[in-house]
Amino acid sequence: MPDAPSLSVWAVTGLGEITPESDLAGVLSEAVGPAAGDRALRTGDVLVVTQKVVSKAEGRLVPLDHHDEAAKVALVEQEAVRVLRRRGTLLITETQHGFVCANAGIDLSNVKDGIAALLPLDPDRSARRIRADLRRSLGVEIGVVISDTFGRAWREGVTDVAIGSAGIRPILDLRGTRDAMGRELVATEVCVIDEIAAAADLVMGKAANIPAAILRGCPSSWLGEGSVSESIVRRPENDLFR
Repeated sequence: MPDAPSLSVWAVTGLGEITPESDLAGVLSEAVGPAAGDRALRTGDVLVVTQKVVSKAEGRLVPLDHHDEAAKVALVEQEAVRVLRRRGTLLITETQHGFVCANAGIDLSNVKDGIAALLPLDPDRSARRIRADLRRSLGVEIGVVISDTFGRAWREGVTDVAIGSAGIRPILDLRGTRDAMGRELVATEVCVIDEIAAAADLVMGKAANIPAAILRGCPSSWLGEGSVSESIVRRPENDLFR
């Protein structure tokens, strides 16, 4: 009998506070290098890094009075290319990346009072840079996912999704394959990088100041070229709600 499929996921700890002066890839390299033993990064692993530390490292921080609701709304409108819905100070917006999310992805959690964190300018590029730096420093071929917390239409609660990726195919296309009953699948495309981001968040948490995790055990066929901007962001002509 073949082995049952399994995945392992664990948090990367000891990174400390990341600032615009930090070498994020260097800090990660030290944390997940050979000294980490069995939890050192290996070829075939997927490293998930939160948007927050990427934004901090890239200097995507702006002054903002957290108690000034008008200033918050103004900043959201500045970062949005379109406001889709508005209810009081909550805005559902489209960002320049094509993301549809609350308040243009601007984050006030886990940053100092008086500061707001904006989304990275190009999260796919951020993922590619981290992947390339870790390849040079550790000699590993990995996937990298930049994650962020999004709400979802028609469902309560939030979950982490991928906003940037490198070295991993975002979509597992099962169209043309057969289900367990032998029927051909005609529409099934699984967004594996969103599932990886959500799995990583289970060990990172929202308030533990743990900004990275490693997932091990993905099929080698998942690794390859792809990006969020090219494969995940749904084009307006295919979107029934825009």
